[in-house]
Amino acid sequence: MSPKIVDLEELSDRSEKLRSAGKKLVATNGCFDLLHVGHVRYLQAARALGDLLAVGLNADRSVRELKGGGRPITTESDRAEVLAALECVDLVTVFPEMRATRFLAAARPAIYVKGGDYRSDTLNEEERAALKKIGAEIRLIPFEAGYSTSRLIEEICKNRS
Repeated sequence: MSPKIVDLEELSDRSEKLRSAGKKLVATNGCFDLLHVGHVRYLQAARALGDLLAVGLNADRSVRELKGGGRPITTESDRAEVLAALECVDLVTVFPEMRATRFLAAARPAIYVKGGDYRSDTLNEEERAALKKIGAEIRLIPFEAGYSTSRLIEEICKNRS
């Protein structure tokens, strides 16, 4: 397993050391099921906003709750390993909840990034409160039109028949 994949406690310890060293930590989170070019561009853009990028990864159970039956396509350990293999990703933490609140509290990022399919007012209220408490800036990265895991799954299923 990659040394980039850490639990919440290790994430908290590392992020504290990074802040003490004057580094700017950027954080984002998501399911990242079937990684595609839209994900890669998004993660690269997020990483460009700071010195390091921490990615919170929804565990399998929370992906099912968020996306429905049949998801995730790949396991949380496989998704974490693929994310950790990306040069732009510095830390990966799997979290079991549907919301990233505990991940955010552990990471305490300077900047929190979401895709342009979100707006600040559509972010989960609990997550917004956690971000406000730690003083994180919220940045939205433009959505990569034409790329989505759901669309990719539909194409795969359509081409199988």
